[in-house]
Amino acid sequence: LSFEINDSIMTGNCNPSKILDLNEAIILGEMLTGKSLSDVIEILQADFKIVFLDSETLGDDIDLMKLKKLGAVTIYHQTDKDEIKSRIQNANVVITNKHYLGEEELKDALQLKLICVTATGVNNIDLEYCKKAGITVCNVKGYSTNAVAQHTFALLLDLYNKNHYYHDYIDSGNYSSSSMFTHLGHTFHELANKTWGIVGMGDIGRKVAAIASAFDCKVQYYSTSGKNNQQNYQQVDFDTLLKTSDIISIHAPLNKQTENLFNKDSFKKMKSTAYLINVGRGKIVNENDLAEAIKNHSIAGAGLDVFEHEPFNNNNPLLSIKDATKLIMTPHIAWAPIETRNRVIDEVCLNIEGFKTNKLRNVCTL
Repeated sequence: LSFEINDSIMTGNCNPSKILDLNEAIILGEMLTGKSLSDVIEILQADFKIVFLDSETLGDDIDLMKLKKLGAVTIYHQTDKDEIKSRIQNANVVITNKHYLGEEELKDALQLKLICVTATGVNNIDLEYCKKAGITVCNVKGYSTNAVAQHTFALLLDLYNKNHYYHDYIDSGNYSSSSMFTHLGHTFHELANKTWGIVGMGDIGRKVAAIASAFDCKVQYYSTSGKNNQQNYQQVDFDTLLKTSDIISIHAPLNKQTENLFNKDSFKKMKSTAYLINVGRGKIVNENDLAEAIKNHSIAGAGLDVFEHEPFNNNNPLLSIKDATKLIMTPHIAWAPIETRNRVIDEVCLNIEGFKTNKLRNVCTL
């Protein structure tokens, strides 16, 4: 059949075909008789099942309705591990952020053709099995560059300007009873002319470098892979970065080269006045060693948005540091302004549309 739509009226002509016989054409014609264009679209969408396993990870304040234009969508706020298999069994597309999808979870999902991860990292997906099973895996890229760079400076500037201390001073009532218009209870510094060291000079690292330069910082970087040597900033080895940087921010992926990169030995080499900001991956920093380094004044402080285990438990050594001028922590939110989270869903929709039209994008391979 060939179809034309004029003034919202669909007409069809039967053409010779080796694929579609006349009986099938007649059945299809009967199915479409009396149906409007929107009815036909709804019928087609009902045969394309999309399951979102953990919408909670993107929050309740974003628009998920745009997914409904792409198929029959089932959205779960969260999914327990033992519920995954049953929930994805008849799905054509699965959307997830954190759930692990390996052979055991996927082997009975015989209709599954596409997994959309609402993040850049896909270490929670068994790519080898997906390749064998003919399942395409797509992620989202570049959606959070501005947001993570912004959060990097939110953490650093809070520490550097001692904002928590000065807020508490006013909140305590001491400012109201003071004879002075100002209070200089905690020494703080200008960023100008300080050396900002960057670990991981990808999109986010370059954005941070540009902002640090606008503050008149001297920027240098360490390439964890050793291959990133075409930047407009000074490249140094790791020891030099540790010994000469006033601020170090981490924007690298977690791999064999970066796991436990910042440990007791690393902190000993850093300036006692230096600050560490980690918005990359938690396991890049040894949290026990970091807590000791802060307590022993090996470094001045740290700002963390990522942790070795998320969420961590109540005996995490970082919780023993009760001084916000030395340690600021946020619960993995650097990526999460509302504009960024809506951008994630827009990217997922484009990934699904690309799959449906055979114009794949953001495909993840081994």
